[in-house]
Amino acid sequence: MAVHPSAIVSEEAELSADVEVGAYAVIDGPATIGSGTRIFHHATVTARTEIGEGCAIHPYALVGGDPQDLAFGGGESYCRIGDRTVVRENAQVHRGTEPGSETVVGKDCYLMAGSHVGHNCRLGDNVILANCALLGGYVTVGDRAFLSGGVVVHQFVRIGTHAFVSGNASISMDVPPYFTARGRNGVCRVNTVGIERSPLVSEQSAAAIAGAFRTLYRGSAGFSEALAKLEARAERAPEVTAIIEFFKSSERGVCGRHRRRND
Repeated sequence: MAVHPSAIVSEEAELSADVEVGAYAVIDGPATIGSGTRIFHHATVTARTEIGEGCAIHPYALVGGDPQDLAFGGGESYCRIGDRTVVRENAQVHRGTEPGSETVVGKDCYLMAGSHVGHNCRLGDNVILANCALLGGYVTVGDRAFLSGGVVVHQFVRIGTHAFVSGNASISMDVPPYFTARGRNGVCRVNTVGIERSPLVSEQSAAAIAGAFRTLYRGSAGFSEALAKLEARAERAPEVTAIIEFFKSSERGVCGRHRRRND
């Protein structure tokens, strides 16, 4: 273990033998940090935070801080960071509000400088938050979603797997899987680039996703009728089934068709 003499590490913390802790870093409370993780200088890890293996917490980042929630009463809550996740400069990940609750960031995520993950958020694996992307409390982000710089997401919103949100978008409704959102709650196209780069989506499934997008967002039918058309198809890709279930399970409502005036 390489801990700089100026770092402050609580006696309650559990660090693997090869963890690196830089100058003036603070590890406060019963945090657990996995093998190969590096805590850069001036970074802060607090409270009941679990950081996996091979992670990097960059300068001035805060992981496990108190939630920015007036309902927080100081109870024991948690923050969990998956293996190989990178938290860049000045990014913040806050733990859960209610006692026993947690904020979870999956494996292989990349949280760029100034991004914010609010209390009780749940991020899947391979999620990217670009600079200054802000997630309110209880936001759920699916695997391989990409949120561009300056995106603001309202609390309790869901961002689907493989979704893409364009820069400076303001999102207060759910963003369906595999689609691209921009402006204020507008879906404009399929996330073609993300799908092409993903090892999880076949060419056949990509074509089916494009067809589902046309049915939902390019036809004259409303969502209810369009979903009925998709469900009536005898054979459909599992990705299309996931899109249908996402729409049907939405509590906030799903982003509608993008219109230029939304920008």
